[in-house]
Amino acid sequence: MQFHDLLIGLIVILLGAKLAGEAMERLGQTAVLGELVAGVVIGPGVLGLVRESDVLHAFAELGVLVLLFEVGLESDLAKLLKAGPQAVLVAVVGVVVPFVAGYGLMRWLGHPALVAIFVGATLTATSVGITARVLTDLGRLHDPAATVVLGAAVVDDILGLLTLAVVTGIAATGGVSLGGIALLAVKSVVFLVVAVLLALWRAPILVGLIGRLQARGALVVSSLVFALAAAAVAEWIGLAAIIGAFAAGLILSRTEPHAQIEDRIKPVADLLVPIFFVTVGMKVELSKLNPFAEGAQLGVALALAVVAIASKLVAALAVYHPGTRRWPVGVGMVPRGEVGLIFAGAGLAASVVAPDLYSALVVMVMITTFVAPAWLKLVYRPAVATAV
Repeated sequence: MQFHDLLIGLIVILLGAKLAGEAMERLGQTAVLGELVAGVVIGPGVLGLVRESDVLHAFAELGVLVLLFEVGLESDLAKLLKAGPQAVLVAVVGVVVPFVAGYGLMRWLGHPALVAIFVGATLTATSVGITARVLTDLGRLHDPAATVVLGAAVVDDILGLLTLAVVTGIAATGGVSLGGIALLAVKSVVFLVVAVLLALWRAPILVGLIGRLQARGALVVSSLVFALAAAAVAEWIGLAAIIGAFAAGLILSRTEPHAQIEDRIKPVADLLVPIFFVTVGMKVELSKLNPFAEGAQLGVALALAVVAIASKLVAALAVYHPGTRRWPVGVGMVPRGEVGLIFAGAGLAASVVAPDLYSALVVMVMITTFVAPAWLKLVYRPAVATAV
């Protein structure tokens, strides 16, 4: 790609992402959906204004690392450790049931075990950011059901990332073996446990060293270097790089200036993260979803969406506190958002998920992300305040 082409591509991507994101937010939806739609429209499948190059792919990969670093920074480790058995139980059910349901659906449709595992893993995701935004807008952030669903969503994220690490490792080896799965699972757990221990015991020392730097931008640059180093270590030991970025965020979330780091990382995220979501949309092949075309995946996309929604609603059955309503918990777990897109993209990058199935997965993510906010607002209406 020529430098001129790269400049034009970035202009189109960033402008399209912001305009479409603004439109979606005005409609009461998340900007992520707008960025996805922008990618579909400007990509090869529709207007063909931009094609993904190695350089754009690198920008997108950096974007997803920054995104997971932000997620880690915004995770309240103290609350996570005190989430309680109720939130943990909901999270476990909200991971196991979608995984089994997605795996079973893909096997029933005749897909190989490895493909079914990746699809099942994609269905385990829950976007805590989307649910938290809606609950904040409704003034329900401290509702008992909101406390459970937000705690469960954070635990769900960690379990999902562990699942992603395992299935990505399986894809790299090209086979499914209990020994290999166990080794990858142990690696992932140990890596995150070490990150938590560092956050609890050694994070202040790290920040003390960073605090001595006087140069402009020292805090944000040092934090990003730390996140990239953790991502490199994770990849070196055979895990997904995003696990390392998330762990770095968890560590720094326990430091005194974590709020400053969050504020200063936002402009970086505002620049790089939309590139990731737009490139995700660019990979969607609308022709594969044409219901009149041979081998169309629209039916698969709708089936995946039904399974994705129903399997998360089942997680609400794990609520046993008498004062906690189940419907808000189940609906709050439905949106896959950015986490589901990361999973789908990992499957495509590993050449496990074919482009047509990838398109179906992206449509599933979009449907669950569209449905959840409006549904959550509905279950919190005064007229249904006494419902289950």
